[in-house]
Amino acid sequence: MIYGKIWLYVKPSTGIPVYLGAVAIAAFAVHLALFTNVPWLKAYYSGSAGKAVAAAAADAAPALPATVVAKK
Repeated sequence: MIYGKIWLYVKPSTGIPVYLGAVAIAAFAVHLALFTNVPWLKAYYSGSAGKAVAAAAADAAPALPATVVAKK
């Protein structure tokens, strides 16, 4: 273990819950950021993802490459 000596300064009964709490808070923050900033995620969780995808596909034009390479 690379950081094994940390337990000489921090009691495991304190350090482990703090570490796991920090991981849980970070995971919650990432999911909250995704849920508030990604427009299709709310529709997916509410069950209307198929309608939202169909509407988005109808509005968006397909991206075509600027140049076409001919086969020889």
